[in-house]
Amino acid sequence: MSILSLFVVIPALMLLGLWLARNLNQVRGVMVTGASLLLALSIWLTFYFIQQRAAGNTDEMLLTYAVDWFAPLHIKYAVGVDGISVVMLLLSSIIVFTGTFASWQLKPLTKEYFLWFTLLSSGVFGFFISVDMFTMFMFYEVALIPMYLLIGVWGSGHKEYSAMKLTLMLMGGSALLILGILGIYYFSGADTMIVTEIAAKHNIPVPIQKLFFPFIFIGFGVLGALFPFHTWSPDGHASAPTAVSMLHAGVLMKLGGYGCFRIAMYLLPEAAQEMAWFFLILTTISVVYGALSACVQTDLKYINAYSSVSHCGLVLFALLMMTQTSCTGAILQMLSHGLMTALFFALIGMIYGRAHTRDVRYLGGLMKIMPFLACGYVIAGLANLGLPGFSGFIAEMTIFVGSFENADMFHRTCTIIACCSIVITAVYILRVVGKILFQKVDYPHCDTVTLTDATWDERVAVICLIACVAGLGCFPMWASHVIDSGVGSILSNILTASM
Repeated sequence: MSILSLFVVIPALMLLGLWLARNLNQVRGVMVTGASLLLALSIWLTFYFIQQRAAGNTDEMLLTYAVDWFAPLHIKYAVGVDGISVVMLLLSSIIVFTGTFASWQLKPLTKEYFLWFTLLSSGVFGFFISVDMFTMFMFYEVALIPMYLLIGVWGSGHKEYSAMKLTLMLMGGSALLILGILGIYYFSGADTMIVTEIAAKHNIPVPIQKLFFPFIFIGFGVLGALFPFHTWSPDGHASAPTAVSMLHAGVLMKLGGYGCFRIAMYLLPEAAQEMAWFFLILTTISVVYGALSACVQTDLKYINAYSSVSHCGLVLFALLMMTQTSCTGAILQMLSHGLMTALFFALIGMIYGRAHTRDVRYLGGLMKIMPFLACGYVIAGLANLGLPGFSGFIAEMTIFVGSFENADMFHRTCTIIACCSIVITAVYILRVVGKILFQKVDYPHCDTVTLTDATWDERVAVICLIACVAGLGCFPMWASHVIDSGVGSILSNILTASM
């Protein structure tokens, strides 16, 4: 069995440990131990992958393993990783680790909360290691279903409405996905659901590709906040508890872009070439619309939620540009945005827990009252608007440079329009930072004397995420080299199909 199965086995053991835990300290111990093991495993996997590529191993997938699961439909438990999977596993483990500390003080029903949180995490990890379409879809569903209870029980605000809206819209996307996956399986004639084997045969007729491409792309695009199917995202983010918002925006939304690239564009390349223009228009709208919507929000979570719509729109935008540079930038953006938005939601949750409001009209003077959290928020804001030295700058510059490599007027016009989001992002980030950190405002919900700065567990989460955002911004080449190999194999299949 491949060592990759540990990404599923460890969460399963965590679920068992949580079920057997009898007090809060045992629950915390299980979570920290499991999250630390997952982080260590993903770091080892990253170094292993880099060493294998440096040694000249050019296999498309490493650490592959496959065993029959349901032979009549040729369904296998099949796992493997390329450069894209490796960085997504690393991102997921970082968010799970920091999310554990961000939820350290969560009450009530702490044990039950962490059970569902771990189940959600197991679905994410299983999705990224799977190379069989049915197995990917199964883990995709495992990652989505716990969101309903995590928001509906432990959320805030209109949590029941938000949980139901999120679940129904994502289940609608799942219905499209299962139709698309069955269509690919039936018409490929490959007698397998393993993605790389279907791509190697490349015998799906173009009319069939054009029929099922929208099913797959929209199905995954719903989770990736593709316009106009994004409306679940702001409500879901705003109502979710802190660590769930971190995992949801930081990792779960990345399943959308990953699936669009790995299945829709990789297995249906001719359709991707012919239909990209339509979805490129939708993603351009997502990028600008999300940024403009963030400008008019007054709730900190809604501001970051609409910002996530914009930044996740950039991921799909860059993938549809179909150049090596832009697609590498898309994966870098997935990694960068996952870290930045997790940092934002962690800080927002910590501020809300003290001030009991997220409304920027009633927040102010945080730099004097809680300087650690205020400094963290400034760093998160600067990273989000693309300040050099942070991950956001590297990812967005790679996307826009790669997108502009397309010489035709349509692609360059879309690129110029999308670039406007940089200015809009600076507007809402600087407005919020100046308002809540430096402007003096009376707090209607609590006595400012009782407000405290971050506790040790909160500082662990914030410092880890800041270090990752700054580290990726200052030393991006390792991530770029890891990603390039995975992007190159998928992109070559897309581009050669049209020749």
